Amino acid sequence: MTAAEQSTPVHGVPCWVSLMTRNLRAAQDFYAAVLGWTFRSGTLGEGFSVAQAGTMPVAGIGQIAPGLPTATAWTPYFAVADVDATAARVRERGGTIAVGPIRLGPGRGAVAADREGAGFGFWEGRTPPWSIGRDGAPVSLDLRTSHAFDAAVFYAGVFGWDPLEPGGCEVGYAYEEDTVVVRQGGRTVATLRGGGDGASPDPRLRPRWHVRFPVDDLTAATGAAREAGGTASLPAVSPDDGPESVIGDRDGSLFTVIARREAAPSE
Repeated sequence: MTAAEQSTPVHGVPCWVSLMTRNLRAAQDFYAAVLGWTFRSGTLGEGFSVAQAGTMPVAGIGQIAPGLPTATAWTPYFAVADVDATAARVRERGGTIAVGPIRLGPGRGAVAADREGAGFGFWEGRTPPWSIGRDGAPVSLDLRTSHAFDAAVFYAGVFGWDPLEPGGCEVGYAYEEDTVVVRQGGRTVATLRGGGDGASPDPRLRPRWHVRFPVDDLTAATGAAREAGGTASLPAVSPDDGPESVIGDRDGSLFTVIARREAAPSE
């Protein structure tokens, strides 16, 4: 991807999702079969690729270097102005830094975990042209946590979510549902949901960021995942988006597929 094809994301807003895997080619084959993605080289060097749905960049997939203990997992990244200052705020608020800050290609990033162990990343620099919260967006993000309000306090402090800042993020809390909705420019960019349980055998209930990809045919996607050597839960109905299923790839990395909504008829 050339520099002209990249964009500068809004501070504090999710700007990318990526997967680190132990076998890049096998992962590409799996996601091509399940989600229909194609792949091309990115800007982070050898061992990293950009997944595309048609011509739209969707996600990054990278090869874990031999000997590194990095876990295989889908990770959302948030745009920041200063990766070092953000890492300091994570530590100040009881989170941990797992990787970085380090320079990668055109920017600098780090991977962290919040106070309940949910993994996330943050990135300083330009990214592929990628949006969240818009119609036809390639991904949506949900955080499952034990207390949505507490999690919102943590992330707002880390990323400076502030509706009074020009272009800043607005955080709305629904007490009865223990849900926090994060919006920017009138668009929902992340949802934080309470009720998580770190001891639950159900991966959908343990604290983590759910990276969710829309698919046209939920049954076909889950069937393809099983045929390709992964796992897929029985479909469940999410609070906002209808039927969904949690899929584990060949390495056990979890992601969620949701049935794509039909476009609303124009008035």
